[in-house]
Amino acid sequence: MMQDLLPHAERAVKLLIARKQTIVVAESSAGGLITAALLAVPGASACVRGGVVVYTYDMRRHILGISDEEMRGLTPSTEAYALLKARRISERMNTDWSLSETGATGPTGSRYGYPPGHACFAVAGAVDVTRTLETGNADRVGNMYAFAAAALDFLTEVVAAN
Repeated sequence: MMQDLLPHAERAVKLLIARKQTIVVAESSAGGLITAALLAVPGASACVRGGVVVYTYDMRRHILGISDEEMRGLTPSTEAYALLKARRISERMNTDWSLSETGATGPTGSRYGYPPGHACFAVAGAVDVTRTLETGNADRVGNMYAFAAAALDFLTEVVAAN
């Protein structure tokens, strides 16, 4: 439930507001939950510039401007792809930080061979950091919430350290 994500989002929003920094999100398998959680925090407009769900090839190409050439050798659901998404959305929105997520929620794995419950995150800004999560769970909705919570915690961790 959204209520479960709020504590994760509140920590991130409070930190960003205190630092007078901005964030934009490019998510995919979390389906907008990361952005929704951030925006559910009162005062979020002071730091959240928005978010986009990049779920298809066309979205990646048209919204993020990631070309087929840039994708050569990359597959979705990897840290390298998450970082490319984070950098691109931040460039397009001119924010201090960006957060991206890509993964396989389930109930089956991805066509690229990643198991359900596999997600990769990237935070780009003062530093660029990536992380992979494996929930070991095939529950699609459960994984969407787990991915969102983990992404928000990762964002707070990276921003707090930098």
